[in-house]
Amino acid sequence: MLSTDLYQFTMAAGYHAAQDGTNASFELFVRELPSSRNYLVTAGLEQALSVLAEWRYTRDEIQYLRSVPALRSAGPEFFDEYLPRLRFSGEVWAMAEGTPVFAGEPILRVTAPLEEAQLVETALLSTVLFQTSVASKAARVTDAAAGRPVMEFGGRRAHGVDAALFASRAAYLGGCSATSNVEAGYRFGIPVAGTMAHSWVMAHCDELTAFERDMALHGSDSVLLIDTYNSVTAAQKIVSAGLRPAAVRIDSGDLARVSVAVRSIFDAGPLSSTRILVSGDLDEHRVAALVASGAPIDGFGVGTALSTSVDAPALGGVYKLVEILREGTVTPVAKRSLGKQTLPGRKQVWRVGESSTAAYDVVGLATETAPPGGVPLLECVMRDGRRTGSAPRLCELRAACTSTRLTIPESVRRLSAPGPYPVTFSAALVELARKHRVEVARSGAPRDIG
Repeated sequence: MLSTDLYQFTMAAGYHAAQDGTNASFELFVRELPSSRNYLVTAGLEQALSVLAEWRYTRDEIQYLRSVPALRSAGPEFFDEYLPRLRFSGEVWAMAEGTPVFAGEPILRVTAPLEEAQLVETALLSTVLFQTSVASKAARVTDAAAGRPVMEFGGRRAHGVDAALFASRAAYLGGCSATSNVEAGYRFGIPVAGTMAHSWVMAHCDELTAFERDMALHGSDSVLLIDTYNSVTAAQKIVSAGLRPAAVRIDSGDLARVSVAVRSIFDAGPLSSTRILVSGDLDEHRVAALVASGAPIDGFGVGTALSTSVDAPALGGVYKLVEILREGTVTPVAKRSLGKQTLPGRKQVWRVGESSTAAYDVVGLATETAPPGGVPLLECVMRDGRRTGSAPRLCELRAACTSTRLTIPESVRRLSAPGPYPVTFSAALVELARKHRVEVARSGAPRDIG
């Protein structure tokens, strides 16, 4: 697995040369939420665990590493003995996929020999943060749809085919009902959905012929794209020809106004059972506006906004050392640089609330007992390099995500003027951080003045 940054290898070679067998704990979290997010939805854990479980270095990869100038000082044993045998042997604690999470809360924690924990940083960050971005966007879009299905259509706008695949997975986890990505359907069991392209209509001598040929093949399952020329005229042609498609899709124009006109034509047809789906540069705000308008829309197709998480395409996530074994003593550590401070020690997050509604979260030390009414969010998912249980089914994660999101107050989840969600820190964690600051000051380390 060469999907990492060079400095991870240079550090790993240095740690290995020291041969002190040091264990360390790193935590992955988001420093600050994007301005357009009031909460996030965790995703990507299953792929992250697969990365750890399948971690290997091939002979060709090791040969390449030997040729890297920055690694020329690494001893032969690093290449000949250590890397060929390297397997992840550590422990992972993580939040379940689909869990609402807030800034500063560990999404996952890795405890492993220092070299191992260091080398997996980039892969874990890229895997978890990307899918978390998309799942968080999907949660907002599907909430805005108010019970109407949302289909993920964003594969063609994703940043490569792998991104498209995992964006589909994350979007489904976050609440979407289906994806247009056939590979995602095959790999993850996500329902696939789609209609036709404008090219299908334009390839025929006239629009009605295109519709009739599609229905001749697909019958009552046909979903006809009616806005290639004029949506209202197309709806009239469908009625006049006696066609009975399952649905039609409108991809342009004033979606609210056009859907009203089409619905009126179909209901008089009668095609009252034919659904109206809309797409075309939609996001949660446009979806919410269409729902609020009362437009007779039965479902939404959302593409670019989902697969790229367009308004918040990157999360400020980090993976930081919080504890290390030094000379046989477990030592909490923290970063003190201005604006990028971290908190020392292995942590747990408890969600506290009553009557199925979360009131606040507490971030404390992993060794602490839960506060009254607190439910721990981090669970051990890997021990000694092996999964502690079987991988949950994606449909189960999606269902859990949907129900768990509803425990977060509506004031926090709403799109317009959302309210804050309290995240507090335990007294023990605050005291440990204070002691760490004192120890750093005593060590004579200069203060960062920014």
